[in-house]
Amino acid sequence: MNASKRRELIISHLKSSSVPTSASSLASLLKVSRQIIVSDVALLRAGGLDISATPRGYILSENDTAKSIHNFEGILACKHTAAQLREELYTIVDFGAEVIDVTIEHSLYGQLSGRLNLNSRYDIDLFLEKISNNSDLPLSCLTEGVHLHKVGCRDENTFNLIKQALESKNMLIK
Repeated sequence: MNASKRRELIISHLKSSSVPTSASSLASLLKVSRQIIVSDVALLRAGGLDISATPRGYILSENDTAKSIHNFEGILACKHTAAQLREELYTIVDFGAEVIDVTIEHSLYGQLSGRLNLNSRYDIDLFLEKISNNSDLPLSCLTEGVHLHKVGCRDENTFNLIKQALESKNMLIK
């Protein structure tokens, strides 16, 4: 199969998928290496296709469920230790919300963001497992725990309940 056909199949698969697809899964499906998939995705992005990388895999922006299932999006300004990360994320998703992304203000690079798309405790456990298995650090470690989360939820009342819960745990910056 040539590169052009392979990229068409990647696009087709991402369009039809309702969940993120890992580079390894695409590589297995198309019988190529993971690195070839990563390169193909980079070329597709350079060509203008809006493909996002989440901790669970690639998604097309039109498959971004945050906009379609959440009536309200808000920003939470948080600060906590690395040991409190699980508790913070669980608190948010336990209200039926989605942790869409994380953003920090870096002294050299300015705003840095990472797409998360965490909808459940299971998603969070997988995310934290990746952090521990790869010896990676969350972005908030670069800013002594200070970070922002974009959160999608049912309504503004739910968002306010999340804020109150995080505030009661001293994880919200006032």
